[in-house]
Amino acid sequence: MRVIGTVGLPGSGKGEAASVAEELGIPVVTMGDVIRQECRDRGLDPAEHHGEIASALREENGLDAIAQRSLPVIEEALEDSDTVLVDGIRAGVEVERFEEAFGDSFSLVSIEAPFEVRAERVSERGRDSTDDSESLRERDERERGFGMDAAIERADATIRNTGTLAAFHEKIRALLTEGVEALERVETA
Repeated sequence: MRVIGTVGLPGSGKGEAASVAEELGIPVVTMGDVIRQECRDRGLDPAEHHGEIASALREENGLDAIAQRSLPVIEEALEDSDTVLVDGIRAGVEVERFEEAFGDSFSLVSIEAPFEVRAERVSERGRDSTDDSESLRERDERERGFGMDAAIERADATIRNTGTLAAFHEKIRALLTEGVEALERVETA
């Protein structure tokens, strides 16, 4: 059993990592889906209220609320797969929750890219309402407010996503099929 979590600021490549997992038939549990569902349950548009509801869930149920709600989904996915990717960890307390639940079977990988690269990616994907760099800065601050810096510091490995998309995909494939240990080999190749 292997549960691999990703952490990173908007536009760093977490969604691309999830796409590679899906291509490999590895289940992806996206923590943002918990928030989007809660928005819908409250009759709110997830595109407009995502950050607000993420904060509300944490205020109402504790800082690890989204991780807690994700655990049953991860456990269900593990019934049919040896590996699960958890997309979008945002806080150190979420890392703690997953470490408690999965022990040594849990690994956290920080996906990082410079602000300018992330801003270009966010602008190009066109699905976010945050097309300018100031909005991305605001999102970065919101994410950091959830404790993302503490989560990043706890990462077992870091992937710098500054090269080609093909090179990034290769790193993610190695991570998902061989584990965190494979990243060192791929990074130096």
